[in-house]
Amino acid sequence: MTNHSTRAHQSIFHGWFVVAAAFAVMFVGFGSAYTFSTFLEPLQRDFGASRGSISLVFSIAGFLYFALGVVSGPLADRLGSRPLAVVGMILVAVGLAAASLARSLVEVYLAYGLGVGIGVGCAYVPAIGAVQRWFVRRRGFASGLAVSGIGLGTLAMPPLASLLIASVGWRGAYLALGAIALLGGGLALLIENDPKDRGLNPDGDPPREAAGATTNAGGTSVREAVRSTRFVGLYVSCLVCSFGAFVPFVHLVPYARDHGVAASSAVLLLGMIGAGSTAGRFFLGALADRMGRDRSLIMVLIGMAFAMVIWAVAANVWALAAFAFVYGVFYGGWVAVLPSVVMDYFGGRNVSGIIGVLYTSVAFGTLVGPSAAGFAYDSSHSYALPILLSAAANVIAALVVMAISARGETRTVTSATS
Repeated sequence: MTNHSTRAHQSIFHGWFVVAAAFAVMFVGFGSAYTFSTFLEPLQRDFGASRGSISLVFSIAGFLYFALGVVSGPLADRLGSRPLAVVGMILVAVGLAAASLARSLVEVYLAYGLGVGIGVGCAYVPAIGAVQRWFVRRRGFASGLAVSGIGLGTLAMPPLASLLIASVGWRGAYLALGAIALLGGGLALLIENDPKDRGLNPDGDPPREAAGATTNAGGTSVREAVRSTRFVGLYVSCLVCSFGAFVPFVHLVPYARDHGVAASSAVLLLGMIGAGSTAGRFFLGALADRMGRDRSLIMVLIGMAFAMVIWAVAANVWALAAFAFVYGVFYGGWVAVLPSVVMDYFGGRNVSGIIGVLYTSVAFGTLVGPSAAGFAYDSSHSYALPILLSAAANVIAALVVMAISARGETRTVTSATS
């Protein structure tokens, strides 16, 4: 009986446990961060602040959790992903708990912005970078499965936050979310950096096939990667795209409320983004392994632009729900495919460091986009301009990826399997 159980356990490739741990980090970390839209109105009311000023809280956090990848990525390559992911989740918990005690908007900036921002920044890139090393043939699928935790977190956590706000107020809600974040720290202990540390090969290939198996040992240095045309193109694409990519996570709920949607229904729109995002990460990540990850990245960027056009004309809850789901599908595909494209282009030796540098582009876009949309609303009492600019930004981002894909200047170190 014991031998049978041991064989059954050994038949499960350990990479899937790493995927599960990364999933948990994404679920708790980003799920907590993306509850922010449900807190916007109570924070605005209690602190007497403008919508743009409140939106800046999320922008600061978003800037930090993408910008810090430039530090946490190389540290993960050197020290391992697990300690950074665990510390990151603890910082998220501390930041949320501290936000519950804030007595001014500045204190919310410091507690939520720094706590959640630094915490997710420590955990995100190391966790997703670790997943890339455990797979070659099924990298897109595994990456999509891991980051689907963000989608499911977006589906589950905002409605939970809304219930908590209704029952214990926004301060009690932040305290409860902080306790949940500690669970993410425990689950992050399952993350491991590289299959070779366990004597395994990527995708679970048996040791006897090591001589002919594909590995993730090679790859360019961070310095070589960032000087390449492909990296510069990816950086520009991500920068342009991210100016609008996170606007819905902050402004969809207040947009819906402005159009007469009940608060209980408005918060569920974030859940629709989460549901679509989960489907997109799961299915589009797997599809990318078959149709080519370059092509998939172009497709999801165009899809995000299409969804923004739906938002621009949506005026009732059903149209907004359609936007939220469609946008979620393509946004989720973008998040799932992008790390795999980086791995394809530059190899696995320094993948966390390269992803970390790339995500600084997303950091700058996140810092500017949601808060700029809020200030635009304060000025014009309309979201039309930021929505249309977000759609145009995604089209430009897709064109940039088309250009670098066609040129192919940098040698692809690890090719995708068709």
